[in-house]
Amino acid sequence: MKRKAPDAREEACVLCRRADSDPDVYGPKRQRDGLCAHENCLYLASGLPMRYPNDMAAAEFLPADIRRTVKRASRKLCYVCGERGATVTCRQKGCKRTFHFPCGREDGCISQFSGQYRSFCREHRPEQTVQAQQDGETCCLICLEPVEGKLSYHTMVCPACLHAWFHRDCIQKQALRAGLFSFRCPQCKDSETFQPEMSSMGIRVPIRQPAWEADGAFAELYQRHDRCDAGRCLCAGGREQAEDAGPWYLLLCSSCAARGTHRRCSALRATAATWECDDCAGLGTASSAQPQTASSSSTSQPASSPSSAAPESSSQAGQSGPERRPGRLRLQRRSQHPYSRP
Repeated sequence: MKRKAPDAREEACVLCRRADSDPDVYGPKRQRDGLCAHENCLYLASGLPMRYPNDMAAAEFLPADIRRTVKRASRKLCYVCGERGATVTCRQKGCKRTFHFPCGREDGCISQFSGQYRSFCREHRPEQTVQAQQDGETCCLICLEPVEGKLSYHTMVCPACLHAWFHRDCIQKQALRAGLFSFRCPQCKDSETFQPEMSSMGIRVPIRQPAWEADGAFAELYQRHDRCDAGRCLCAGGREQAEDAGPWYLLLCSSCAARGTHRRCSALRATAATWECDDCAGLGTASSAQPQTASSSSTSQPASSPSSAAPESSSQAGQSGPERRPGRLRLQRRSQHPYSRP
């Protein structure tokens, strides 16, 4: 296998001897004391310890430890490219195959980027054991291109729903964009079973925020409204001033939270805890109150005016009481609900 010549302007990694700098494949480059190494090569190098200066600090790789690892690997051959300097050893018991991390990735080896950061050669790599069947031709849920008819290194399935099929490269790209806290099955949205399965299959899930939330893309959605929107603000400090309690405490609309008011500016009590703006409550309350006002006036009028009840009783004088009562009840119901069907 021939490797591309490294770019003369970039420094090569001391562990894999490649100058490639694709962070999605190799991770970012780290340079210290004249040593340059890919982050993934550091984590997966066999026998290279991670040092923790204290409980709150991230893992560090000391230059002295890196040099000892490089010297030890100088006597090991990569079973893929045949060159010396293989720093990754298959963790299967009894297997002594060694390889460079990029070479193993190209040959179908699997490296786990969590826990003990173990790597396995192509012969001993873990495989999915779930029982899943396809219904006819199945496409990848991410790229919408057809997948293989069964599980393989390049074709994977969600272990939770058993219906979401995807290519390894496609789900790896999604994991890099989603990050640890948003990475889940693209169909059933499961993460409790999906994430451990993907990690054991060699999918690298970085611990970072989703790419679509980077650079403050949704920063304004997390900002709280902080001004009084009353028609006339009575606060001497202005509409943006807000106190922790009292009349100048800023209340936000309990429905939309997009408008606010000081308690005094809306004639609220100094202990009021909720408030609703006119856009959310004003029109709806007015329209629902009108039918109630009309019904109350219509039902009270016959009781307060004896003269209005006389013609009704005289017109129905020839009818008996039981026959007259159902008609009267129907009139009362229609007066209470003027917009209902008879």
